[in-house]
Amino acid sequence: MSTAERIRRRAAAARAVREFFAARGVTEVHTPPVTESGVTDVHIESVALADGRFLRTSPEFAHKRLLAAGAGDLYEFGPVFRAGERGGMHREQFWMIEWYRVGWSWRNLADEAVALVETIASGRKWRTVRIAWRELMQSAAGLALETASDRELAEVADDAPQGLDRPELLDWLFATRVQPHLPEDRITIVYDYPACQAALARLNPADPRFAERFEVFAGPVELANGYRELTDAEEQRRRFEADNRRRAALGRAPMPVDESLLAALERGLPECAGVALGFERLLMVANAAGSIDAVAID
Repeated sequence: MSTAERIRRRAAAARAVREFFAARGVTEVHTPPVTESGVTDVHIESVALADGRFLRTSPEFAHKRLLAAGAGDLYEFGPVFRAGERGGMHREQFWMIEWYRVGWSWRNLADEAVALVETIASGRKWRTVRIAWRELMQSAAGLALETASDRELAEVADDAPQGLDRPELLDWLFATRVQPHLPEDRITIVYDYPACQAALARLNPADPRFAERFEVFAGPVELANGYRELTDAEEQRRRFEADNRRRAALGRAPMPVDESLLAALERGLPECAGVALGFERLLMVANAAGSIDAVAID
């Protein structure tokens, strides 16, 4: 695909994204790409600036401040930055579509994420399947992994790097045993992730062993990660602190906690669901491209 063709296809897809949300009454917002705090997430490294600030890894924290201020349904479509991410599916700078729906369940939001994928990748034929994380993992690994011991997990993941904790080991197993085998002609919504992988999702009140988190895959390509959002400031602080303890155990610098986000949660984040979707990965799927570099514009 020539550079000119990439530009035309990207522009058409960007226009379709904005039309998609405009038709649904979701307001576009623009939040600062430079933040006072990076993210504590062990799996994501923020790009640090010389003045001690960071480039955003997503607009999530800014969006939650807007939601707490009463902004209502909103989305943002713009660049984000992640240090050290480079490969067929990763870039240090890429575009993200992130949006929030007030009063929605994660299920409704997952359906809307699939509708966006189908809109942009309209030339592909898909069937959509919802399946619980534990069902996929039990089928692939032969264990009820939500109750399996760490020793049992390590025996199944005998090819994993040394020193992984339980959430990291579960990530490894999913990435190596499940994700590569998701059917190419299928959009798969995976839900009910283990509580230890809740990230910023709330736990399922009916079964707190699991989080109200979902991911959307087109074939084996992960496109979107979404939650019914955590609204408890004290629990969010505990999770940030747990992240930093793990970072210290791995020899990484702790990250400053975003106190403005916690203050917004204390003021009152409305019940809502949110999701982030990688735009270049969506273009990969829409154009049957083999890598992000095949659709990106440098």
